[in-house]
Amino acid sequence: MSEKIKLETEFITLGQLLKDAGVISTGGQAKWFLKENSVLLNGSPEDRRGKKLRSGDVVVVGDQTFEIE
Repeated sequence: MSEKIKLETEFITLGQLLKDAGVISTGGQAKWFLKENSVLLNGSPEDRRGKKLRSGDVVVVGDQTFEIE
């Protein structure tokens, strides 16, 4: 089951998504989290915390899936 993330702006960064979704507690943890954990963006590995996510993107973190709307 995936969690839908509604965009209030044109995009959200991967680091902000991780924070908003409760995967990490602060934005500063994103860099280390992405070094140590597998994150897939639309099926491809992604480790850039500043990567811009837009409507239609799908992010998989462990057993959690987030759909950007």
